[in-house]
Amino acid sequence: MVAASEGTAVEGSLPPCLATAAIGALAASNLDEKCRLTAQMAGRWEARQLSLISSHANRLAPPERPGRPSKPELVPPHRVPRRAIRSEKGMIALLHAIAHIELNAIDLALDIIARFARLSMPRSFYDGWVMVAREEARHFSLLRSRLADFNAAYGDLPAHDGLWEAAQRTGHDLKARLAVVPLVLEARGLDITPSLIRQINETGDTRTAEIFHIIYEDEKGHVAVGAKWFRFLCHKQGVDPSAEFQALVRRYFRGPLKPPFNDLARARSGITPGFYRSLSPSGN
Repeated sequence: MVAASEGTAVEGSLPPCLATAAIGALAASNLDEKCRLTAQMAGRWEARQLSLISSHANRLAPPERPGRPSKPELVPPHRVPRRAIRSEKGMIALLHAIAHIELNAIDLALDIIARFARLSMPRSFYDGWVMVAREEARHFSLLRSRLADFNAAYGDLPAHDGLWEAAQRTGHDLKARLAVVPLVLEARGLDITPSLIRQINETGDTRTAEIFHIIYEDEKGHVAVGAKWFRFLCHKQGVDPSAEFQALVRRYFRGPLKPPFNDLARARSGITPGFYRSLSPSGN
């Protein structure tokens, strides 16, 4: 397993392939550098300046944990502060919590690229996850900037590690990773973000509401990328996508899927109620 410092390109050089570039960005502990490397990787891949994987990348593997700064402190979920967003402290807590989710989302997209580069999926699979990584980096940057408007910064409040831990249980299986990350974790954002936007607008904070709207619209595409390739793998293996999704979620995701569900946004992104309704506490 490569150490974080080994996963970063040597200063003055450029990674020779997409897998190495993803590992370098994933391993970066400086968050400005992580976002810069992610954008650089996306630009070079889209300009056809990177191969998928090189002989050098074959000797590397994604780090067990992404590179991160010393803060925020990681604590159990019940210790993460939650406050009403009508107060400035409450808005800061919300922005900080979503920034932490978006940082995890950058790393999870990078991890999918690096971890599964050897599977030789169609190029459009990697196109999709490169897009996701770049957009998650943009979301994180927007949220950090908005926190600064409140004289706050990412790292000021504690956060929890549940997202990364949930995803890492699926590091051996692309189909399971797609089921848990885009089709459970990201799809949850489709359920809760519209009501958050309404609540934020009610406070008069149109700038924060605009950022959440950008995130919501982009997340529809991220879920769609996951749904497309989950179905692709299921059809390739001759299994029913909805039944396979349910089996994988029961195996790798702790706890039920909680309503309410944004059925319309989910369906437009490729996951219909038959996928997830039986996994909720009510079963419908």
